[in-house]
Amino acid sequence: QVQLAESGGGLVQPGGSLRLSCAASGFTFSSGNYIMSWYRQAPGKERELVASISTIVGSTNYADSVKGRFTISRDNAKNTVYLQMNSLKPEDTAMYYCKRSNGPSRYWGQGTQVTVSS
Repeated sequence: QVQLAESGGGLVQPGGSLRLSCAASGFTFSSGNYIMSWYRQAPGKERELVASISTIVGSTNYADSVKGRFTISRDNAKNTVYLQMNSLKPEDTAMYYCKRSNGPSRYWGQGTQVTVSS
C-alpha cells in the first residue's frame, strides 16, 4: 500500500527557511520513474503545483513563484523527497502536500502546514 508522510512544516518568520520531507512507503523510488511533487493549498485558493522531481532521472520543475527560493531533491536510498524553502514570504503560507504520479495513478499525503508570519 502506497503511503506518503509529510513532515517539517511549522511557523516561520518572513525571510526564514524550512525543509519539508515526504517519506514514501509501499514502493521504492528506484522501481520506476515516478514523478514526486509538492503541491500547496492556501485557504480559499486552489491547490497548486510547487515543484516536482522524477525519481530516476532527477529532472525538476518549479512554479515561477518559487524559482530561486525553493529546491526539490530526493534521496532514493531513504525513499524520501525534500523541499528546501528559503526566503519564505507570507504568501507561501499554505498546507503543503506530497504527491506521487505514475501514468494514471495518483497518491497524496495528508499534508503539513507552513505558516509564514511575523
